[in-house]
Amino acid sequence: MGDLSKLPNIGKKVEEQLDQAGVKTPAELIELGSRKTFERLMIIDETSCVNKLYALEGAIQGIRWHHLPEEDKKSLKEYYLSLK
Repeated sequence: MGDLSKLPNIGKKVEEQLDQAGVKTPAELIELGSRKTFERLMIIDETSCVNKLYALEGAIQGIRWHHLPEEDKKSLKEYYLSLK
């Protein structure tokens, strides 16, 4: 596994999906942001759920997604629902 899996919330499977989506490093994930990265992952895995979006944001913030501020979760969920 590479550097992405060293981030919170990023396991081997998500790291592989990120690689397929062209996101190879933590810096690229941070630059792209959780929303744009999630859009790329939806192309690879249309079953991606809101928890994956939370996981990406948590990875960017350096925290487990469970500890994201409620305001962030609400905003991300609204965004996720707008994609459906």
